[in-house]
Amino acid sequence: MPTYAYRCSACAHEFEAVQKMSDDPLTTCPECGAPIKRVIFPAGIVFKGDGWYITDSRKAKDTTSASKPAAGSAADTSKAPEAASSDTKAGAPAADAKPAKAAAD
Repeated sequence: MPTYAYRCSACAHEFEAVQKMSDDPLTTCPECGAPIKRVIFPAGIVFKGDGWYITDSRKAKDTTSASKPAAGSAADTSKAPEAASSDTKAGAPAADAKPAKAAAD
């Protein structure tokens, strides 16, 4: 339940009351019985910058698993013909592969 602040117009007494949003506002001061008014405070949040979007507060979706097909799926068999060429036999380096650097002793 929200907490509302009130101020007496006669004796300047200020107090807070915890009320339901559906409850009627209080009308009389508990100190002197004079009429009171609800005090409105500024919002506790400030938006600055060019704009704010609903996507700014959401966690980023894991798009890596959704966009990549699973291993062994039909998408893996539709690779380009270069991948299945005879140059990449087991033990033979690919034509565009760079030689391994020698370890520094």
